[in-house]
Amino acid sequence: MCALPLVVAIFIAVTHLSPPPGQGSAFLSAVLDNGQLYPAAALALVLPVFLPVAVAVVAGDSIAGEASAGTLRYLLARPVGRTRLLVAKLIAVTTFTLVAVIAVTVTSYATGVLILGPSRAAAVGTGGLSGSIGPGGNGLPTAGLQAGAAITSLSGAPLTTLELVERVLGTMTFITVSMLGVAAIAIFLSTLADSALGAALGALAALVASEVLVTLNAASAVQPFLPTRYWLAWIDFFRQPIFWRDIQRGFAIQAVYVVVFLAAAWANFATRDVTS
Repeated sequence: MCALPLVVAIFIAVTHLSPPPGQGSAFLSAVLDNGQLYPAAALALVLPVFLPVAVAVVAGDSIAGEASAGTLRYLLARPVGRTRLLVAKLIAVTTFTLVAVIAVTVTSYATGVLILGPSRAAAVGTGGLSGSIGPGGNGLPTAGLQAGAAITSLSGAPLTTLELVERVLGTMTFITVSMLGVAAIAIFLSTLADSALGAALGALAALVASEVLVTLNAASAVQPFLPTRYWLAWIDFFRQPIFWRDIQRGFAIQAVYVVVFLAAAWANFATRDVTS
């Protein structure tokens, strides 16, 4: 996950070519002029595939991995309560998700500053970050920079460095919570199967199905309830003022998935006949 943004940054720095405004990943058109924006671009790069796959693999291995290795029965015989074990696995998956998001953000910031360089405005002594963020393709914004100007939000209002940091932190929180919805589905499937790979692939299949339905006009009635529907709502953190509607809906739908699937996982695991 950290390597992909690094490779992309190297290609952009060597070729000095980035997607034009309106195309490509969010904020990727801005990073040649302001490497400090690269964390937002990096999170947009890893969110569609790399981060969900990593979370699904780790969460899918939580219970099914113990069963396939033949250690689950011995864990429960120590004795360790099933609820306690499930909570411990959930804490481990949550920690992994949070550390993964922080690692991508921190390493991409260092990559952006060291490889792509700081903002041109800072380089010429204006004391501010340069850039303006405009709507991009596929529902994503991109950023086009102007030397000597402050970062402007999607709404056209300027953003200070502190406001930019706050919005990146909000983005990290939102993405982490979104991935916990993935983890809850994978943990539930992990309590059903003895194969960690099967649980992970099942969770990924659910996400792929959700992505297909999100783009299908005929499925508009169920789209607001799909787990991936609001994954890109973090873009609204970069508006001024912040558009909270989709962000709040994103938090709410992930909370529902977490509660429902973790409750189902607990109900199944608490009554499961453990033989391996």
